[in-house]
Formats: sequence, structure tokens, C-alpha cells
Amino acid sequence: MRGTWLLLVLVAAASAERLFIGDQVLRVNVESEEQIKLLQELETQEEWELDFWLSPVSSELPVDIRVPRSAVSAVTEFLRTHNIPYSVLINDLQELLDEEKTEMFENQMMERSSRSFNFGAYHRLETIYSWMDTLVAQYPKLVTKMEIGRSYENRPMYVLKFSTGGNKRPAVWMDTGIHSREWVSQATGVWTANKIASDFGTDASLTSLLNTMDIYMLLLANPDGYAYTHSNDRMWRKTRSKNSGSVCRGVDPNRNWDAGFGGPGASRNPCSDSYHGPSAHSEIEVKNVVNLIKNHGNFKSFISVHAYSQLLMYPYGYNCKDVSLQPELHSVGKAAVQKLTSLYGTQYKVGSICKIIYQASGGSIDWSYNVGIKYSYAFELRDTGRYGFILPANQIIPTATETWLALKHIMEYVRDHPY
Repeated sequence: MRGTWLLLVLVAAASAERLFIGDQVLRVNVESEEQIKLLQELETQEEWELDFWLSPVSSELPVDIRVPRSAVSAVTEFLRTHNIPYSVLINDLQELLDEEKTEMFENQMMERSSRSFNFGAYHRLETIYSWMDTLVAQYPKLVTKMEIGRSYENRPMYVLKFSTGGNKRPAVWMDTGIHSREWVSQATGVWTANKIASDFGTDASLTSLLNTMDIYMLLLANPDGYAYTHSNDRMWRKTRSKNSGSVCRGVDPNRNWDAGFGGPGASRNPCSDSYHGPSAHSEIEVKNVVNLIKNHGNFKSFISVHAYSQLLMYPYGYNCKDVSLQPELHSVGKAAVQKLTSLYGTQYKVGSICKIIYQASGGSIDWSYNVGIKYSYAFELRDTGRYGFILPANQIIPTATETWLALKHIMEYVRDHPY
């Protein structure tokens, strides 16, 4: 009876949702520049409605493509015709999404009965916001919740501030979930916020850090998009703003910053997942962060957490020139990744965005670096493609735990190297 009831609940909840029955995720292993160009052409055509999870940029990197069921035969025939090798990473995306939804529902039931928050589960926006209040109530002398503005759909954007006192002290910025479908990012942010609060006073190094610096955490950098991934489209990446003259909604909030805006690696097509928007900082979600950072004026590090690919990156993305501080940024990044790897052996690559993933203009850490925040980094968390954006919930805590070691190293370095 319980199984039937659960199924009815899930069916009712999913009635408004986009379904991905029979959609496959293909991994394409390109072998030449010619094949890259063919895939880049494929990426720009709209007929098959392909969703490139990893874009074609280099013969050294795989390309992951979500292919709608209606286009599977055509796309695989295209790849075979051009002798482009591929494999199937996910045979039916909807099956994974159904498992994820069932697990979320069961977790909600358990949390209600136990009245406890499960850090090893994915949560809706409202649940995360409610948990923030619980954290503030539990650690009132350390944690405050600040509203830094509203989203396009008028949701509050909350920042958790960890501080032992003083105004506009040197600070570290961290945001998670700027791309809404990267759920392990938001979940890692929640776990990390709890870790900072609970370890203060017992972890000597963290306590020393917070006695001299503040930490600001924006756990839901794209609240409208995140809510939409739960209600309508699990694969939604962008904001939810309306685009003038287009039926397609949303802007890629990590192509909207005033850093090489509108350049390579961003699209001028409003229907593209990498649409840069009509102008730099057109998105209120981006503008809210820009205003806080500028008004504060004393941020020493800016860290943005994404998924997936297992990378730790520093500027630039909008061009491939080395920044003046490249040797130091690389050295700090390598040391941070060594800490991360020490826990479970998870392998990360370190480098500039342009050189280890792809050229991408209008990114947040390029902007933060350009406005003088020296230690600007972006993480791409687990995995390397087996699950992609649908990382199982049982990997949340391992991901967050290993990432914490890297984050902590970066923050300690920033504390010990004031500028």
C-alpha cells in the first residue's frame, strides 16, 4: 500500500514537470580538430534540441551530450558516419531522475518524523532557507543571515555571514548553485556552512581564521532556477528572467559578469544555455552580488562552486593569457587539491579556466579578480561524467568533506598572506 501511495504522490508531483524518458547522455571522445568542429556545429543547430553537458573544445577533453529520445538514432548515426567514437553514459535519464525524486521524498518523510536535517540529501529551496534560520538560532554569536536583494521572481537572496565581530573586516566570499541544476554544489554549500559553525571553537585553525576574517556564503546564487529544477525542469541551468523578443527565458548567470562580456564561450542566442544576456550585470541575481562585494570593499578571496568535472580553476576564462599572479594562484590551487585528494583519492586538475576547460567570457571569478580580489577560484565538483548533474545523494557528504579540505587550505593561505 505504501509503495502505491508513494507512486501516486510522485506522479502527481511530476505532472507539471518536463520528462526525459528515453533521453540518453552520450560521451564523445573526439580525436581530431575536424571532429571538434563537427560537434561545435552540432551544438549550434537547434533541430535536435541537444544539451551539451560538456562542450566540444579540445581533443584532450570528452564531450557529454544529453540527447532527447527523438534524436538518439539521428545523433548516433551522425557520429558513426563521421567515425566519431562515443559511449552511452546514461541509457535513460528519466530512470535516474525517478530514483532521485523517490529518494528525496523518502528523506522528507524521515526528516519530518525525526525533526532533523539530513546533510546527505538534496533539499528544496524552502527547506534550505528554513534550515538557515535553524543554524542562526543554534550559533547566534557567529552566524547571521543577511538578505542581499531579491531575485527576478522576487525570492529573497540570503547570505550567511560568519563573523566574530568588527565591521568590514577582511573577508572570504563563497557562492554555490549559480547554475541551478548542479545540485551537489548547493548541497556542498549547506554542509560547509554547518561545518564552519560547528567547528568554530574546537578547530584551532578555523577559529584563528574567524577571529581575523569573515566568511560570507551565498548558498543559492540562482534561487529561481533552483526552484524551477524541482518544480518543472531538473535540467534547467539559467536564471528565469524574460528575454525581450524571445519565447526562451533565462540568462546564464556565469556569462553575465562584466569581464570580457559577450566574448567567446558565451552565446547571443536567448535560447542557449550559455546566453550572456542583454548586457553585463543585467541579471538582478548577479547585480545583488556585485553591489555587496563593491560596497564591502575588503574581500580577499572569491570562491564559486560548480559541478561537474573535478577541477580547481583560476582566471582567466575570457582569454587564455596568464594573469600576473598565475604562479601563486596555481601553487595555492595545487596544494589545495593535494589536501582534497588525501581523503578519498579523488583526482582534480588545476589551471586557468581557459586552459583546462574552455574559453568562457563573462564569468564571476574573472570579474572578482579584475576588481582586485586576488585569490579568485572556481571549483567543479564530482564527478567526471558517470552521473554528471545527477550525482547520487550518497556522494554529497564525501564530496563536501573532501572539498572542505581544499577550501580550508585556500582560506588559511589567504589569512596568512594579507595584501
